[in-house]
Amino acid sequence: MSRPKFGTDGIRGVAGTQLTPELALLVGKAVAQVLASGSGSRAVMGRDTRKSGSMVGAAVAAGLASRGVDVRTLGIVPTGLASFETRRGGFDLGVVISASHNPAEDNGIKVLGPSGAKLDEDSEQEIESLIDDFRADPLDGLAVGGIELATGARERYCQWLESLVPEGLAGLRIAMDCAHGAAYEIAPSVFRQLGAEVVCVGVAPDGLNINAEGGATKPHSIQTLTQESRADLGISFDGDADRAVLSDSLGRLFNGDRMMAIWAGHWRREGRMASPSVVGTVMSNGGFARYLSANGLDLQRAKVGDRNVTRMIGELGAQIGGEQSGHVIFPELGPTGDGLVTALELVRVLKREGKSLADHFDDFDPWPQILVNVNARANSGWDKGPKVSSSLASATARVGSRGRVVVRASGTQPMVRVMVEADDQALRDEACQEIVDALCEELGGMVYSTVDLTYALGD
Repeated sequence: MSRPKFGTDGIRGVAGTQLTPELALLVGKAVAQVLASGSGSRAVMGRDTRKSGSMVGAAVAAGLASRGVDVRTLGIVPTGLASFETRRGGFDLGVVISASHNPAEDNGIKVLGPSGAKLDEDSEQEIESLIDDFRADPLDGLAVGGIELATGARERYCQWLESLVPEGLAGLRIAMDCAHGAAYEIAPSVFRQLGAEVVCVGVAPDGLNINAEGGATKPHSIQTLTQESRADLGISFDGDADRAVLSDSLGRLFNGDRMMAIWAGHWRREGRMASPSVVGTVMSNGGFARYLSANGLDLQRAKVGDRNVTRMIGELGAQIGGEQSGHVIFPELGPTGDGLVTALELVRVLKREGKSLADHFDDFDPWPQILVNVNARANSGWDKGPKVSSSLASATARVGSRGRVVVRASGTQPMVRVMVEADDQALRDEACQEIVDALCEELGGMVYSTVDLTYALGD
């Protein structure tokens, strides 16, 4: 079985078989070698609610400490809190033990730099090379680091979150799905402290039920709860709460495109958008781009992955960027996705406007968009064969200026993702099918899943 490597969101694998304690120990050592300056360096670490989290986290912490790094453990916290504490506390690095929206048997290791942002690809490659062949002089007992419980981090983070909404949330009834994940205590508490009435599900983690019944990647749960509880809106987080998606009172989904449209449109009208650029990805819907243009804003597309979004935000000086999946980044508030920040920023806009989320559903009509995932034996070389190459060229020409074709290898799974959007559904489907047929024939693959993204979560 191959060893998992860094993907678009850290290292992930089945805990105990792919992501073993031995591998986690080596990752800790390698991270210390690349990001820490030796004895006296400091790291902060959090995890989600998975049963394997303490095992993997202990091994990573041991690896860090063995290279002279003092580790402060946060326990079960959202990724946003780990990022906040890393940059606020002047730590050399942060670590989050989580596999995000993956099932409970998986786990992962996300590494944050001193700014609280995810590592760049060069740093990840350097860490991987050290894992493959780790060689360093051993440290004696006086030079190794210690591992201790951090104090006060939750209180600091919650107070900061509450300060983001000076208007308060009194009068709002909010449905909330915490996916039995890292936000199960903090998120309801913050929203209640701000005055909202909160109806919750997904707040009884047992180590095995994270993401099992709902969460941001299974939005039907929050859509149903919002309607049944007669809430003004619903909020759903994923396992580590670095993303959020919303539901209006009618059970209609608001993905990242729609949330960014609301936020950017509001602050543009308020004269608070210093930059006209909003950063999305190659998956962002054409209807979203058209809406931004009509409001004097422009959509800039990054590669998929919130790290790529963050990079482009910095290059453009943008004030917001994100993905359809609900990873939204507000650079003035932090360098990585934070689902609690996203939810609070959106609800604050609604409070300022005196509008409901449902009032915004018709802000724009999305273009017909579809995503087909095709299983592939390998993620490299998928586009080199003549049939696939020909189909890509033909489908792109067929769509022309009436839409877009985006085909890419998954960063986390052995599959190729085919996304096609067009101003006409039949045109979209014909172009997509041409590519999928070629992939299945030439790669010996098969269709794993098909999602109509027009009104769905996105990727």
